[in-house]
Amino acid sequence: MAKFIFVTGGVVSGLGKGITAASLGRLLKARGFKVAAQKLDPYINVDPGTMSPYQHGEVFVTNDGAETDLDLGHYERFIDEDLNRYSNLTTGKVYWNVLNKERRGEYLGETVQVIPHITNEIKSFIYSVQEKTDADIVITEIGGTTGDIESQPFLEAIRQVSCEAGRSNCLFIHVTLIPYLESSGEHKSKPTQHSVKQLQSFGIMPDIIVARCDRPVDDPSIFRKIALFCNVKEDCVIENLTLPVLYEAPIMLEEAGLAKIVLRELGIEKAPQECDLTEWKHMLDRIKNSRKTVKISLVGKYVKLHDSYLSIVESLHHAGWENGAQVEINWVDSETITPETAPEILGGSTGIIVPGGFGIRGIEGMIAAADYARRNNIPYFGICLGMQIAAIAFARGVLGYEDANSTEFAPDSKHPVIALMEEQMDLADMGGTMRLGAYPCRISPDTLMMKAYGKGLIEERHRHRYEFNNKFREVYMEHGAIFSGQSPDGTLVEAMEIPGHPFYLGVQYHPEFKSRPNRAHPIFREFVKAALEVKEKNS
Repeated sequence: MAKFIFVTGGVVSGLGKGITAASLGRLLKARGFKVAAQKLDPYINVDPGTMSPYQHGEVFVTNDGAETDLDLGHYERFIDEDLNRYSNLTTGKVYWNVLNKERRGEYLGETVQVIPHITNEIKSFIYSVQEKTDADIVITEIGGTTGDIESQPFLEAIRQVSCEAGRSNCLFIHVTLIPYLESSGEHKSKPTQHSVKQLQSFGIMPDIIVARCDRPVDDPSIFRKIALFCNVKEDCVIENLTLPVLYEAPIMLEEAGLAKIVLRELGIEKAPQECDLTEWKHMLDRIKNSRKTVKISLVGKYVKLHDSYLSIVESLHHAGWENGAQVEINWVDSETITPETAPEILGGSTGIIVPGGFGIRGIEGMIAAADYARRNNIPYFGICLGMQIAAIAFARGVLGYEDANSTEFAPDSKHPVIALMEEQMDLADMGGTMRLGAYPCRISPDTLMMKAYGKGLIEERHRHRYEFNNKFREVYMEHGAIFSGQSPDGTLVEAMEIPGHPFYLGVQYHPEFKSRPNRAHPIFREFVKAALEVKEKNS
């Protein structure tokens, strides 16, 4: 029988439920268990694909093309398992599925209600991820905060799972805040008590309470009080401190005994193997011993919310550590860049990265940044939209096509070097209609791409509608551009680079989704390496 762990949050949002769940997943995997993770989100959107990054942060894409919550990125980076469409469920998707079943007559004339129809749909999803992955342990994070009205069906569903699967096969972890009051110089447990009381009112009795705090709780009586008032064992109240490096969390929670307590409470007497965190600790040692520094300018349109580019930021850090360096990110709003302001804004960086995005706002600034990088031999890395930007900048600056553009931004351009895919032409819906998920890419020899990957065929995740316009391939190549990555049949451009430049590469896919803290993505690794070499050359 599989085991189910449910992670809920209380007091305030943004406490780090996802990091707690991901860290626990890493600790259980290190003991030889097969772990699956999923996130249940209470918002009514079918998925985050059409949501503004300012609303939700980045959209994380799985191999099978699901547009999901950014917490799934944490799960993949920590647990190092590729997730799938069964790893993220929203209220919108639940109601969508239930209403479609009702229209098809699958409920045989029943009155469709929250209980049992909505909760059954949620439970089916929870069980399905275990069935699809054959996991020993499924970790399910419930989005939102206990007490939110939209979260109630999810809480009711996991309560029912505990009855159906058996209480001994289910574990509830509640992550709450223990605030520190400067005025009185003490931590306060009352918010946690109230949150647990509210959770209990839904019929869920937490087994473990993870107490999030910014500074150590010096008074052990705080934990004893929480255990007493919240009806948990004393050692089941675990401190979770804010850490300087995110990836230290598994080690901290292992030292606090979280995984051992979880196994004890689940009735698992012996793990398949002893906990092996050797590789993880080596990675943390690399982080601590990274003495060099390098500044990379991230030029985007959503930079006011750094979570909009979460996986890219983490990938840059991973690549820095693998090169023995700490990456300092210069956050640049693309709307502030012009050919005149570029030297001042970008001049202090030895690397420029332009990430993905949609819409015309800030596009000219990105083009100016790509052109500045090309003309000044600054390493440039374009991702998805960033590759399209590089292509437009090349057409304007090298080919002399002053009006070169994408049909997304200028439908009447005489030089549409980026254009809509033919199969996208007649689509009216925005959600879930892009080129999504993993696709193969054939790499040309003697290129930056081959230097990074070291093999001729790779697979990467996509999320886009527009492609490089093949009508312009020949003229680009005549002027020195190399299309170093293509679809296996040669019909789609996946990567474009400029030889003779320290590093100038754009890829149509999203490599950031496959980077790991202990295994940096090869393109990010080579990009940061090139930026370091330019810095050393200029110093």
